[in-house]
Amino acid sequence: MRIAYTMAPGRGDTDLVLHQVAQSVIQAGYCPAGTAQINTERADAGPCDMDVLVLPDGPKVRISQSLGREARGCRLDPEALESAVGIALARLPVSDCLIVNKFGKHEAEGRGFRSVIADALALDLPVLVGLNQLNADAFLEFSGGIAQQLQPDAAEIEDWLFASIGARREVA
Repeated sequence: MRIAYTMAPGRGDTDLVLHQVAQSVIQAGYCPAGTAQINTERADAGPCDMDVLVLPDGPKVRISQSLGREARGCRLDPEALESAVGIALARLPVSDCLIVNKFGKHEAEGRGFRSVIADALALDLPVLVGLNQLNADAFLEFSGGIAQQLQPDAAEIEDWLFASIGARREVA
């Protein structure tokens, strides 16, 4: 089983790195399943809109709710997230790897992409996960200590992912 994660320090930096990696994987001729997050700044100076591109070629799903400028709670739209999860799950059997933009609160609580990650590992697909410090303990417990931490560097992550895809293909 090959599973790795990365965490970048700045707000949205992990999203940028994983989106770049996903595009490189596609350009190299591989077929990733999963999601890459695209944040869009809002004209009203409120929190950014959060969209995920379901890999490899869409659709783009808005996973944030507009709760107003003063809202402080979680803006995640759980139904939209589960829609993206369902599409990604259906694509696993024809994919070379799984990229998950974030192991977030939903995954930490047993929902979201958690079961998709487990299914991908059962299919011997390499799995790459974005992570934030808030959910790190839950992810490390979920992965049972086998997840490899990668620096938030696109070249390093691509090297790991391409080597993992290649190793899987050699065994198959």
